[in-house]
Amino acid sequence: MLEIETPHGPARAYLHAVNEPRGALVLGHGAGGGVQAPDLVAATKAANEEGFTVALVEQPYRVAGRRSPAPAKQLDAAWIAVVTHLKAKQLADPPLVVGGRSLGARVACRTVDETGAVAVLCLAFPLDPPRRADKPRQNRLAELEAVTVPMLVVQGERDPFGIPPPGPTRVVMKVAGDHGLKADPDAVSAAVREWLPGVVGAGVT
Repeated sequence: MLEIETPHGPARAYLHAVNEPRGALVLGHGAGGGVQAPDLVAATKAANEEGFTVALVEQPYRVAGRRSPAPAKQLDAAWIAVVTHLKAKQLADPPLVVGGRSLGARVACRTVDETGAVAVLCLAFPLDPPRRADKPRQNRLAELEAVTVPMLVVQGERDPFGIPPPGPTRVVMKVAGDHGLKADPDAVSAAVREWLPGVVGAGVT
């Protein structure tokens, strides 16, 4: 475990390293959860088996013991600081893939240009949040559409947040379960294992 300073307090990165990695995968957690979420564990296992070193990042608000997430700008700034640190040291050589589950996936999408990632992995992307009576309906497809590098979205077929459509560089894999992606972790692993090795050369010159 590494403690990394960010503009909004210390974050933590839990490294799952492999020898002679062919790539690196950095993943963030969901809004109220942590890095031990079943889908993050499944993705880590699959990535390690494919020769990727994995870093699971705990945002400063979670390190501080809070469950309610920080504002988006703070999340993004902390994430960029952590990824920049890892790229300069522990993950200096291999091509970088970023991602996360739910809120963590949104952060990875919004900051992909700043992190220089060659691909993005989204687990349970929260496309359509539940509508509040006093607010208009929100849709977050624009965050996915803004990403131009290869992307995999692994989504539960009964996810109440909806299922994103595929796109020119976006593959969408539906698996059993809902937003928690707990029903079939082996299917999550299989989706990641099938997609991940093919993207490590993307965007690299």
